[in-house]
Amino acid sequence: MGSQLDFTSEPVRASFDGFLFDMDGTIIDSTPAIVKHWENLGGDIGVDPATILATSHGRRSIDVLKILAPEKANWEYVKEMEGRLPREHASSATEIPGARTLIDKLISLAFPWTIVTSGTRPLVTGWLSVLSLAIPEHIVTAEDVPVGKPDPECYLLGRKKLGLQDEGKDILVLEDAPAGIKAGKAAGCKVIGLVTSHTADQVAAAGPDWIVKDLESVKVVGVEGGKVTIEISNAVRC
Repeated sequence: MGSQLDFTSEPVRASFDGFLFDMDGTIIDSTPAIVKHWENLGGDIGVDPATILATSHGRRSIDVLKILAPEKANWEYVKEMEGRLPREHASSATEIPGARTLIDKLISLAFPWTIVTSGTRPLVTGWLSVLSLAIPEHIVTAEDVPVGKPDPECYLLGRKKLGLQDEGKDILVLEDAPAGIKAGKAAGCKVIGLVTSHTADQVAAAGPDWIVKDLESVKVVGVEGGKVTIEISNAVRC
């Protein structure tokens, strides 16, 4: 990724009351599908796809369209458009290493977790179904909040849906996009930044607490006092 950061630090442990996962770049990588999607849409709206791709990752489609094609910036259009991605590009998405293992462990412990994403519900549930990944009960999607990331409202809503809105609760956000990292920090959470869609330097500039290459570096090692303890290895501590 062109970064000079050192991913060889000693393992560290931290305990949390709940976990909030971003979706694309954190649980799955659907970059090839997104590129095809914006290329097609760029042709429809007369905007160079490179211009869209330069600013779209981690942001809601509706917010991108408000700038580039206001006439398309409505939820009916965005949900229909995004709902097609998993159906038309099912083979273009892969799992982020370690994501399934970490989520399955939290589920086995009946521990609070959910997904907080800039994608719409049809997009998110479509990809999770295609990849046979768990669909959480209290998912937060693009249409649930008036303003997208980096505004913290989505992560504040995620905390509320898990019943963990109390400032005394320790919440971990797992994110790959700078906008999402900033949103998680503004919502009062600790944040692990993944180097899956941006360079490590770009991730670091957003201010996460730790940086890892993927979720193979995050493992559950214990439960005590109502909190889950994780071990973070091969990370950069910010």
